[in-house]
Amino acid sequence: MSTAHTISVPHLGTSSIGYALGGRLEASRPTLVMINSFSTSVELYRPQFDDEELNETANLLAIEPYGHGSTRAGYEDFTYWDSAVAALQVLEALDISQAFVVGTSQGGWIATRMAMLAPAVVRGVIPLGTSMDSESPRSRELGCWDGVAFCTPAIDTLAAPVDDDWVVPTDLVDAVLEAGFDADVDADTRAFWHSAHQQNYTGDDGRRRLRTSSVNLRDRDGLHGRLDGVHCPVLWLQGTADQVYSVANAEDEIGRFVNAYSAELRIVEGGQHFLSASHPAEVDAAAVEFLRRWS
Repeated sequence: MSTAHTISVPHLGTSSIGYALGGRLEASRPTLVMINSFSTSVELYRPQFDDEELNETANLLAIEPYGHGSTRAGYEDFTYWDSAVAALQVLEALDISQAFVVGTSQGGWIATRMAMLAPAVVRGVIPLGTSMDSESPRSRELGCWDGVAFCTPAIDTLAAPVDDDWVVPTDLVDAVLEAGFDADVDADTRAFWHSAHQQNYTGDDGRRRLRTSSVNLRDRDGLHGRLDGVHCPVLWLQGTADQVYSVANAEDEIGRFVNAYSAELRIVEGGQHFLSASHPAEVDAAAVEFLRRWS
């Protein structure tokens, strides 16, 4: 994995988008774009960058959405649609004409938006531990979390301006980690993400970016009415131990990709919400198979 870089794109008054590459882009290989989950960064995909077979199969490119990592917008507000547009503009800036896209949690619905916006560019989507719904009563009835209850306290906490020496409180980070892994997340993982969050979310700019990201998560629009616009193959991986989005929800929503060339759901036994981190072997093997099938 290369050190994270930034690249300029025209969206939102010109933006600097954080990204990382697995190595030099090879025209002979397909490109796999990886979009990270809420409040994390390209570092979420360290296991994928370390997987030799996956790197031999595809060019690996992780892209950070607005509000995350090194990504900065010229305008102060943004949505998931903006992150999808910016990611597509990163591909254009890197002279990548087509790509497959994997996304964890929010990355899954950003990846799906990319497929809707640019069907000629996105050749396949691999959602991981995600949902295509808003934070709806239907979602909770199918065993998904209460995202409104999760996000609202943080949104309220982050409402007031802060000084330059502010860093994100570790209790907010721990809430994310325990949803993404579990309450017993190991000490090294916890320490790594404490440090990463406190580097990414500092000062009043960091507070505003994290608050807007939290608002986006809580108040996002659902995609059910638009899923028939996805025509590329879809391979959805869902963990049985995911504390945020349920297998029952995934089983319902995979059937809503009615015009996809292929739409398949695979259940990962014991898989956590941050599935690419908790079960990288299963995710990477599935990605390799998908890429070889549809490239």
